[in-house]
Amino acid sequence: MRIAVTGSIATDHLMAYPGRFADQLIEGRLDKVSLSFLADDLEVRRGGVAANIAFGLGSLGLRPILVGAAGIDFAEYRAWLEAAGVDTDSVRISESRHTARFVCTTDTDQNQIATFYAGAMSEARELTLAPIAERVGGLDLVVIAPNDPEAMVRHTDECRTLGLSFAADPSQQLARLDRAEARRLVEGADLLFTNEYEAALLQQLSGWTERQVLDQVGTWVTTRGADGVVIARSDSTPVTVPAVPTDHVADPTGVGDAFRAGFLTGLSRSWPMPRAARLGCALATEALKTIGTQEYRITAAELIGRTDDTVVSA
Repeated sequence: MRIAVTGSIATDHLMAYPGRFADQLIEGRLDKVSLSFLADDLEVRRGGVAANIAFGLGSLGLRPILVGAAGIDFAEYRAWLEAAGVDTDSVRISESRHTARFVCTTDTDQNQIATFYAGAMSEARELTLAPIAERVGGLDLVVIAPNDPEAMVRHTDECRTLGLSFAADPSQQLARLDRAEARRLVEGADLLFTNEYEAALLQQLSGWTERQVLDQVGTWVTTRGADGVVIARSDSTPVTVPAVPTDHVADPTGVGDAFRAGFLTGLSRSWPMPRAARLGCALATEALKTIGTQEYRITAAELIGRTDDTVVSA
């Protein structure tokens, strides 16, 4: 299965705050917040949603095509991704900008406050899918992950024009979209990925009810952290797939990206969606146990051996 993953490529600066953000927020004063959190730890890691998903797919034996824009500092990162099985030949290298930066602080409740600097990512709008599809002999699925908003809209429109199946994954960029853009990114998607908060935000932005969103997409996959994943379609009862538990939580950054990689790997093997989601949950847990979004080490055979077909109907 040839999967192109479009979206951000970034370097992550991950910090840990040894307290609770909520303790520093004053009720009635949230319109004028001025806070500084003294972090205990700093980890600098490779990241970016598209790169994270592609890394996971490559780690599970696929050869995903990474489609995005990176900076003049990308050479070492490119070698890392290629070693993981990722095709990076369609990454655009900026002549003047650095690779995007994600700066994130996590508190003891696993809440996060983050800032994202786009950098070279703003040039992703210059990429087109047709020559990429021609280079690799066709595309079975295009993942539209968080990216330069104009690039996201362009890639989605291209998929419709070219008749390519696509997965809508607007997540962090939802806050940047207006109603028309939100609807445009979702309409006709074979898959829609959100977490619970994003699901509510998407409905608010689009003006669509849950039923109306389901009428626009093939399958809506909603991740719910420790409560697992809900798979919903307009023509069937939603199915809940439980999370894979762990007693060691190191860092939640990139867990959703790992889930997507595992889930799409399962679909590439023609598995039923609940079983594919179980694989996604297993890989998400591996990511949760490590600091950084691409630091887990596992083989496809090993991970698949840990999964089962257990599902619970919602």
